Amino acid sequence: MSERIKKHERARVHMDNSVKLAMLGRISIATQLDEGHRVAIRRHNEEVDRNRHILSKIIDAVKFCGAFELALRGHDESEASENPGIFLGLIDLMASIDRELEVHLENATVFKGTSKTVQNELLDCMLSVLRDRILEEVKQSDYIAIQADETTDICTHCQLVLVLRYIDGHNNIQERFFEFIALPNATADTISTALLERLSTILPAGQEGKLIAQAYDGAAVMRGATGGVQRKVQDVYGCAYYVHCYAHQLNLIMQQATSHIPKIGQFFSDVGGFSTFFSKSFKRTAVLDEVVAHRLPGASTTRWNFHSRAVNTVYEHKDELVKCFQTIRDRGDFDAISKREAGGCMRMLEDEVFCFILALFHKIMPHVDMLFNHLQKRNIDSVFIAGIIQRFTHSIQAIR
Repeated sequence: MSERIKKHERARVHMDNSVKLAMLGRISIATQLDEGHRVAIRRHNEEVDRNRHILSKIIDAVKFCGAFELALRGHDESEASENPGIFLGLIDLMASIDRELEVHLENATVFKGTSKTVQNELLDCMLSVLRDRILEEVKQSDYIAIQADETTDICTHCQLVLVLRYIDGHNNIQERFFEFIALPNATADTISTALLERLSTILPAGQEGKLIAQAYDGAAVMRGATGGVQRKVQDVYGCAYYVHCYAHQLNLIMQQATSHIPKIGQFFSDVGGFSTFFSKSFKRTAVLDEVVAHRLPGASTTRWNFHSRAVNTVYEHKDELVKCFQTIRDRGDFDAISKREAGGCMRMLEDEVFCFILALFHKIMPHVDMLFNHLQKRNIDSVFIAGIIQRFTHSIQAIR
């Protein structure tokens, strides 16, 4: 027994167990299982890195669609669809050059990351981050102004667009789109209530004097001196003076100035009729492409610069347009209505009064466009406006 005990004490197994018994309770479980613990941590970190990589690609696809104003979802997003939408198309494209993303899409069972719910949640997260950033900049700014306009979206839902204008910490003028505000209707009470609710979150109590301007269009609902939106906002924010959009004023002035001269009003109606003539028939458009090799822009009742594009195009391609209308009138494969309208357009382009007005506005339009573009700039002020209006006036007087 004594010999066997001594032999056992010298055995490696006994010595290892004696050491472990002596150390029992003195070293943490994590240390004793050090290698297994390290392996588990490493695998966990690898999984986290892989998930972050996958999520970053999905976020990049959402950001791409947002940056270029593209719809994320398609009409049919099933696996058999030939056109599942831009977002899923981008994901498939990235998967073709990213092995990890490809494996994830093939094997994922719990979180794939391509559902419409995930897309909406990512968009909401981006919106939250951007709003917090904007609010932080507004908080550091001494003064802010708001720009708002009521509009109807493609689904005919009434909504209010809110833009914040301020000077950031680097002394740069910023104009930040803040949000779309859903409206049940477009009355002054509804719009002002929605605006005041948002402003109360942007400017805490005691900072009412920070809002120094409010800019809208010239609609009676917005500019009304007693019951308009600007009056209701100024009742709460006393320093928020109303400014009518300069570019919008220019549009109104040009429209009113020309509409009081019957021949000028008829001229712009006729110019708009050229594009309408060709838009009604692909056959007419084919002749236009063949003879003129240039499409005619349509006119607009709200934006003056669209009139400018139409006038310049007709002036620069007048001879080609005459030839185009003559071709349509003389060819035998056009119906009587097309021939009659083409003949009328051709006689119009040969009319002395029409040609005189066309040449006149071809000279005026570049100055109007230049003024319009200046008025759309972000960093304008009253001194700058006075200077460019004076130059515009001198230019028009020289043409006169």
